[in-house]
Amino acid sequence: MRAVKRLRRRDFIALLGGAVVFWPLAGAAQQPKVPTIGVLVVGSSGSQKFWRLFQEDMRELGYIEGQSIRFEFRSDQVSRLPELASELVRLKVDLIVTWFTPATLATKQATNEIPIVMALSANPVETGLVQSLARPGGNVTGLSGMGAELAGKCVELIREMLPSVHRVAVLANALDPFSTPMLEQIRRTGAATKTTIDPIMIHSAEELEAAFPAMEKERPDAVIVQPSLPTKAAVELALKYRMPAVSFVRGIVEAGGLMTYSVAEAEAYRRAAVFVDKILKGAKPADLPVEQPTRFELVINMKTANALGLTIPPAFLVRADEVIE
Repeated sequence: MRAVKRLRRRDFIALLGGAVVFWPLAGAAQQPKVPTIGVLVVGSSGSQKFWRLFQEDMRELGYIEGQSIRFEFRSDQVSRLPELASELVRLKVDLIVTWFTPATLATKQATNEIPIVMALSANPVETGLVQSLARPGGNVTGLSGMGAELAGKCVELIREMLPSVHRVAVLANALDPFSTPMLEQIRRTGAATKTTIDPIMIHSAEELEAAFPAMEKERPDAVIVQPSLPTKAAVELALKYRMPAVSFVRGIVEAGGLMTYSVAEAEAYRRAAVFVDKILKGAKPADLPVEQPTRFELVINMKTANALGLTIPPAFLVRADEVIE
């Protein structure tokens, strides 16, 4: 009997020891799941700035990468965005943030279930991303960038900044559906300001490079660059051929373009982070109205103006929100 009792005591101690090992594992299993945010952006000037500011805004809202949130970042040219969007869906991320219209369209085509937050996607109603700004309806919400209107405004500003300009070429991304409303707005403003508009559809990096020598025959006075193109390469080519390049995303002027008129990006990215926070806390994209920007920035690169031998009227410089010296 005594031997039997000793055996049972050992069994009890073994069971107790196993329970001690098991309890922490059970506790770990009950820890809240760390959400994973997919981020899909067009690889162009300004995408790095968006990524940096967006992460800072998320930290300010209390999300610490690796502790309370994880990111899966993807970036490439427009042709590869559908593949990258599908990859994020396969990873079963909890939410996807997109930067620029092609990224949002690619993500919307990849999923109707995962919430999508737009950080500056233009014309979301016209492109079918949402039913309306007030009632998005599906799984997409966020910020409307008003890109077409800003593109048209660029034509006006070019004429005011350089009164001698009468012909403007537009480098449009043939793979980006936004090029259609953008060109419509630019043509409309061109007609109103008596400015000749020469659209040039770009399908590849090779076509972008070939476009500039081809423009020498009927040389434009300025070039508008669609931001979803490889903008750094476009700006470098514009400088090489001594053509002032302008656009409606700030990254282009920072890359050496002459002028940009754009949404106040830091403010917009902050709002995108707020949308993400709301959805992670239970809000549904269908119930969150799409916001439109209320503040815009005119930035002029005087280094580029001097390099091109251009004289910017003092009255125009005074209007600028920032002058890069």
